Amino acid sequence: MTIPDCLKPIYPFTPKAFTTPLGARMSYVDEGAGDEAVLMLHGNPTWSFYYRDLIQAVAPGMRCVVPDHIGMGLSEKPAAYPYTLATRIDDIAALVGTLGLRKVHLVVHDWGGAIGFGFAARHPELIGRLVILNTGAFPSKRIPARIALCKLRGLGTALVRGLNGFAWPATWMSMARRRLSPLEQRGFLLPYRSWSDRVAVDAFVKDIPMSDAHPTWPVLGATAAGLAHFTRNPALIVWGGQDFCFNDAFYDEWRRRLPQAQTLYLKDAGHYVLNDADAEVVPVIVEFLKDK
Repeated sequence: MTIPDCLKPIYPFTPKAFTTPLGARMSYVDEGAGDEAVLMLHGNPTWSFYYRDLIQAVAPGMRCVVPDHIGMGLSEKPAAYPYTLATRIDDIAALVGTLGLRKVHLVVHDWGGAIGFGFAARHPELIGRLVILNTGAFPSKRIPARIALCKLRGLGTALVRGLNGFAWPATWMSMARRRLSPLEQRGFLLPYRSWSDRVAVDAFVKDIPMSDAHPTWPVLGATAAGLAHFTRNPALIVWGGQDFCFNDAFYDEWRRRLPQAQTLYLKDAGHYVLNDADAEVVPVIVEFLKDK
């Protein structure tokens, strides 16, 4: 998949490719140089496009590495792949290892939080500054009804893969201050144009563990336990208060687990906080990341 010319003004990157341990092609943006990098991890159903403005703001001074998880964005979308939290953590660990990064500053959103902190828990010695954007990295038995519906094996898959009933609604449900422009909406939806394109969007939803019977529950539990490693790391929590999914209960839990964190709480911003409140949020994150 290539970037259409109309999107290049707002996504002006030439992604690179990496082969995961299980043999899938991962696309990733790599701007800047050096063995210290800001690793930005997206969730479902976004891709590196979510971080486009932050990359351009940060990259002049710091290297930015921004992958598209397998099945997402410009990465390969194999029909048969273990689309699980454990595999996604393995993929990121392999990418970081291949790039030879000696220090990683995390920026995480949505399920990028579980993936990023899952990686961090394995390699706490690599982790520097932390930026948390409407995400979670600990088990929760709360789930919005609309996402619970998408988890259903038959009906949920028909909605998510057949009707694009997850990625498309997210383009308006995840915004509160403003609407995405038609061009921005096209960018978010570009990778998810067909049934086969949406295989990982569906699998991501199915992998949300709601009880200890789910195979991902212990992985998420280990990730949560690993957060104890980072109570001294500089941290910034930027939160949109109008998030229908990662609501204020998650925000409060982050504040409890990382009591040293600076906070920027935006009562009127939505789940896509980095896009919904970009003019306010991006400069704060840039300043935090560059504050040595």
